[in-house]
Amino acid sequence: MRDSQDEADIEASRAPLVEHLTELRNRLIKALIGLAIATIICFFFASDIFNILLWPYEQAAGNVRDIHLIYTAPQEYLFTQFKLALFGGFFFAFPVIAGQLYMFVAPGLYRNERTAFLPFLIATPILFILGGALVYFLVMPLAMQFFLGMEQTGDGVAQIQLVARVSEYLSLIMTLIFAFGICFQMPVVLTLLARAGIIGSDTLKSKRKHAIVLVFLVAAFLTPPDPISQIGLALPTLLLYEISILAVRRVEKKRDALEREKEAESA
Repeated sequence: MRDSQDEADIEASRAPLVEHLTELRNRLIKALIGLAIATIICFFFASDIFNILLWPYEQAAGNVRDIHLIYTAPQEYLFTQFKLALFGGFFFAFPVIAGQLYMFVAPGLYRNERTAFLPFLIATPILFILGGALVYFLVMPLAMQFFLGMEQTGDGVAQIQLVARVSEYLSLIMTLIFAFGICFQMPVVLTLLARAGIIGSDTLKSKRKHAIVLVFLVAAFLTPPDPISQIGLALPTLLLYEISILAVRRVEKKRDALEREKEAESA
């Protein structure tokens, strides 16, 4: 419930548009500086990061010595290292970026809104990490087993062996990590929409069949054309959809309780 102290805090934070734009610029600069520093540091460890990302391939191959990756252009591995550095830099700089975002929007929020906004800010990276971990420890090893199973090494026929390019392997695992990480934000997005009164639990329940079809279509679009990656993304996303319904229902119960409180006070 908004009290006079909340109103005073909001009034004290009012400023001309130019000041808000200046504040936004300063926050963006600080966030970009944090990202740049983290990216530069990660560049010196790009090879180590790549070797860490190779673990799912190693698990699928069963023997590190059976793995051979190549690059077919002089600059290819260098550009791959740049991508790795940016990937790692964004990961490590996210607390700084999220903190600057929160400090920019917090003065314009009521106290209860700030309290409600903070858990979503914390849940976002946690859910992203959970999605990435699912890719790293389960989906990617199974997908690589699927791809390696297509090799042809029998007698009397031509040998067909997977020799992946470093850039293509990195693109594959990064695409999967980002796809899973983004899809794992579903509870956050739907709960925020519920708090804004845009969507309700009954609507989510009634659209469950449509959601199933949409989830499998999105999984087919975001993942490589193998059934393991697609099912590996679709099933957890559907589970998150059911969790989102419960989270939205909880938000509705809290909102109904607040409305009954207000009615009791005004009576």
